[in-house]
Amino acid sequence: MANNALREIRESFLMSKTELAHKAKVSPITVSRIEKGLPCRLETMRKIILALGFDLGDKKKIFFD
Repeated sequence: MANNALREIRESFLMSKTELAHKAKVSPITVSRIEKGLPCRLETMRKIILALGFDLGDKKKIFFD
């Protein structure tokens, strides 16, 4: 199970996986993998947090590690 709220947050912004991936400059497959709870690099987390418009200090709102 996912250890993050990425899917819920992305959907609350009415954003597709492809849109988020493009904005974060990562692949849509990467977004899918993260939403499924697979690990990702800190740099990828940083890109996604910023692409969603959050501050880096808000990491715990998206990623629960």
